[in-house]
Amino acid sequence: MRGLYSSKTEIRHKIFTEIARMAYEGDDPKMIEELPYKIIPGEVASYRDSIFLERAVVGERLRVAMGMSLRKVTEHAPISKGVEASVIEEKYYEPPLINVIKFACNSCPEKRVMITEGCQGCLEHPCVEVCPKKAVHMEGGRSHIDEDACIKCGKCLEACPYNAIIKQERPCTKACGMNAIGSDEYGRAEIDQEKCVSCGQCMVSCPFGAIADKSQIFQLIRAMQSGRKIIAQVAPAFAGQFGPKVTPEMFKTALKELGFADVYETALGADMGCMAEAEHYVKEVATGKQQFALTSCCPSWSVMAKKLFPDYASCISMALTPMTLTARLIKKHNPNAKVVFVGPCAAKKLEAMRRSVRSEVDFVLTFEEMSGIFDARQVDVSALEEDPDGVSDASVDGRNFAVSGGVAKSVENVIREKYPDREIKMANAEGLKECRKLLTMAKAGKYNGYLLEGMACPGGCVAGAGTMQSIKKSQAAVNKYAAQAKHKISSQTEYVKELDKLVD
Repeated sequence: MRGLYSSKTEIRHKIFTEIARMAYEGDDPKMIEELPYKIIPGEVASYRDSIFLERAVVGERLRVAMGMSLRKVTEHAPISKGVEASVIEEKYYEPPLINVIKFACNSCPEKRVMITEGCQGCLEHPCVEVCPKKAVHMEGGRSHIDEDACIKCGKCLEACPYNAIIKQERPCTKACGMNAIGSDEYGRAEIDQEKCVSCGQCMVSCPFGAIADKSQIFQLIRAMQSGRKIIAQVAPAFAGQFGPKVTPEMFKTALKELGFADVYETALGADMGCMAEAEHYVKEVATGKQQFALTSCCPSWSVMAKKLFPDYASCISMALTPMTLTARLIKKHNPNAKVVFVGPCAAKKLEAMRRSVRSEVDFVLTFEEMSGIFDARQVDVSALEEDPDGVSDASVDGRNFAVSGGVAKSVENVIREKYPDREIKMANAEGLKECRKLLTMAKAGKYNGYLLEGMACPGGCVAGAGTMQSIKKSQAAVNKYAAQAKHKISSQTEYVKELDKLVD
């Protein structure tokens, strides 16, 4: 749960910090064998039944944090097996990006309806009366459910006047809008990689910390140590992630303290992408040439559309994503630089794996991973001075891309400015389940002539799997940060003049 500093959060942070420290101190990567004992010290388990199990789980998490794949449970292998392939300055994420650590999984039931101690054994027993399969009966003065007959319809739950009946769902499965998570033969969670779009919501939702994504922390630090020019682009959802007192200018100082040559706002690319999507809508959708258009900035949304609605893949806007456009802008002005995207999103790691993007974006790190790097270098972001160069010249609308509905609103504002007489139809959905409903309705002809914005994470990018604070706080922080921009609308910024040069 975002905004809750739990034992799961603490362990993840320690893992990112120790991987970063190992890179900075130049240790032999095989020292990774010792890290489970540093992260989980002592003799008594704190989180699981056994301290040996705790360390085994940490070992697998360390592997994925190095960008490696999980070991097979059935085979003996050291934690460091294959680490040599990760001790490089540049390594792209290899699928699968999102991984289930099998022996960390609690084997939660996928779905079940349960009678709790709150049952009063009432005379009316409406739970019995409403059950369409006669799966509920009275026994010993209390309600009981025949699991074999129950179809989990929830009618008994709705009928109970005491709220004594609950429906339990496996958290990771419930969070997955792609129905990509099932069970293996032992009841443990298993991801169907053909369905998965790497949004990371299962990872956030698993209370046992059994799901983890791969990282490039080690490789990024090695690249910086080699003397390469590394430039960061920061997604607007960073606002508030590193503390309420941390201003954008302080965060920029912190990144330069780590050795980044410069810092750009990804909102610059959002402004440029907004211009491209506005023109596409006016020329293709509003004229009836195209049935509807889908925004392109959320990679999980666009991949979902391609997987589930392949006949409408051509409706996805051809506008480059803010991350890619900003990377192109950076490399246009700094031809020999490497670019790291720092943001809230696990799926951006997936986007960076695409062959068409690899030449633009070299590293993708989440805010959570960056927090570990700061701690490894003992950088207290809240104690730093503000960077005198300030922040980039992005617009209010460009920065508000981070919040659900922000993309559609930004495109609408540009169209109203440039084409005031043009009728505009917009709709948006957040969370992949709602996104699927939106596209199903669009397929049925309910949204002809519309620009459809989809965000895989409920709340928008501020709810990404790599964020650290509550969604409401993030939304408020982004809105406050956006309001400080010099320009209101994307078309008013200076960098949009370079759009044509970046998409040739």
